[in-house]
Amino acid sequence: MHGFYGRILAIDLTRRAARVEAANAEHLAAYLGGKGLATRLLLDRNPAGVDPLSPDNHLIFATGPLCGGPTWGASRFGVFTKSPQTGFYAESYSGGRSPQAVDAAGFDAVVISGAADAPVGLTIHPDGCDFHDAAPLWGLDVYAADAAARERFTLPRPDAKRVGAVVIGPAGENLCRLAMIANERWRCAGRAGVGAVMGSKKLKAIVFQGDRRRLAADPAGLSAHAAAFAKAGLENKGVKAYKAMGTTMMVALMNTAGAFPAKYWTQGSCAHWDRISGETFHKEHAVAAHACAKCFMSCGRLATLSSGRHQGLTLEGPEYETIYAFGGLCMIEDMAEIVYLNDLCDRLGCDTISAGNLCAFTVEAVARGRVSYPIGYNDPDGTANLIADIVAGRGIGALLGQGIKAAAREWGLEDLAIHVKGMEPPGYDPRVLKGMGLAYATSDRGACHLRTTFYKPELSGMIPPDAVAGKAALLIDFEDRLTIFDTLILCRFFRDLYTWEELEKVVRLATGLDGSKEALRRRAAAITDMTRLFNLREGLRPEDDRLPERLHREPLPDGRVLPREDLDVMLADYYQLRRWSPQGVPAPAGA
Repeated sequence: MHGFYGRILAIDLTRRAARVEAANAEHLAAYLGGKGLATRLLLDRNPAGVDPLSPDNHLIFATGPLCGGPTWGASRFGVFTKSPQTGFYAESYSGGRSPQAVDAAGFDAVVISGAADAPVGLTIHPDGCDFHDAAPLWGLDVYAADAAARERFTLPRPDAKRVGAVVIGPAGENLCRLAMIANERWRCAGRAGVGAVMGSKKLKAIVFQGDRRRLAADPAGLSAHAAAFAKAGLENKGVKAYKAMGTTMMVALMNTAGAFPAKYWTQGSCAHWDRISGETFHKEHAVAAHACAKCFMSCGRLATLSSGRHQGLTLEGPEYETIYAFGGLCMIEDMAEIVYLNDLCDRLGCDTISAGNLCAFTVEAVARGRVSYPIGYNDPDGTANLIADIVAGRGIGALLGQGIKAAAREWGLEDLAIHVKGMEPPGYDPRVLKGMGLAYATSDRGACHLRTTFYKPELSGMIPPDAVAGKAALLIDFEDRLTIFDTLILCRFFRDLYTWEELEKVVRLATGLDGSKEALRRRAAAITDMTRLFNLREGLRPEDDRLPERLHREPLPDGRVLPREDLDVMLADYYQLRRWSPQGVPAPAGA
């Protein structure tokens, strides 16, 4: 089939064996690649009710039919499994240059099961997989592990034209539910605890290498489309804004809108926001735009601190979500300290969104006398120490490392904790942006901004933030289109450029399949239903599609709140438009 390799690599770590399987052509046509294919594989191969940290939980790496080719924004891979953080579906994506190597190995998906009895590394190449002793890497941080894996596990094969590594840090080794999978030091599949699944399998690192390329249905047409797409895209206002400021530009926008969660979800802005804004960051430190492969947007910030006690520290970041988590929720007023905490999380291999939420939650728990720990607001050292304890499983960190649901239950603070399905939200307060409340409630992996990026239409004037009527319909349009993004796999920040019409073009040129809006929306709905069925099988209940009661009863200082009845109306509309029952169960196929 055009656009697909037609191959799946199945790896059993328990037996240290691998086999190449033919991909199901009907599944590729029905679901495309990426999320669509991986979700089908996960539903088919994972035992119902499996412990996320058991050998029987599958860990799937996948690229889409556009990766490795000329299409802009397509240098990405996805990781799919059952989440140890939520107990439900997990998807997490990463970019950079490594996705080119993941794809060049020549498989539509790599499916990993079992667990090694000692630390192991893999080299995945077009002929299959080699196994390596990774004991010397165990205990290394992400930066050191990435370098060591590439040095030790890259094979001297003639087809090693593209090489990339994915690794876990100490967080993954210690089965911390915040653990991520990293590549190129600073890029990461950050959410849902996918790194803990990799750690449970004693899998420290994977090197992907190869020279394979997908055969497009119309190679010349796809290249011509990419050239015209870049020419038009470079003139786009949004592209220019991302290149100039990256996601740091959101700090000013969200504080001005009053939707910047601060002081553990008690405020919609913070007085020090100008000090942690993108404008101040670019002015006070050495910051340059940095891009993934096949990207003209260059939203990444390659930064070196110019002053302060961390002067000289270099990393790619921080992103808006990290600034919100530490600068907003934890009220840290110095951007250099936020960069330091970002670097710490990257080295240890843990998600900054969850880390910031848990640290701020702990500050509130200490203030209520539920726990004793030396931490407060605007306390970068206390925050850093707690992150280290969470990753190492020391003291109260052992409990926090099991996730916010476990900590809230143990401390008797379930009415305070902010999460959906066990995942803490990103930096968009649903008491202001009501559609984001619906997005958090319905997202398959827990509170997530990327499933719909619905802050975009609410902030840009496409629909009023406080509207209820019509919100579910627009959200589903965004969700369906971005589900197709995740099958291909495309970067979210190209959402204004890849309209339904542009998606139709690239799907047709790459695969030769029907890429009409109607056909793509049918695929998106089928994938959404399939993901929902996975979660229902794993115990999802109607009450899991809810926001914390606190967001309904506790207004922001300006009085704004999200009434429960408003969420109820939006949720009922969403279920009806999805053709789900009032309890959120998809209609039988063909019904």
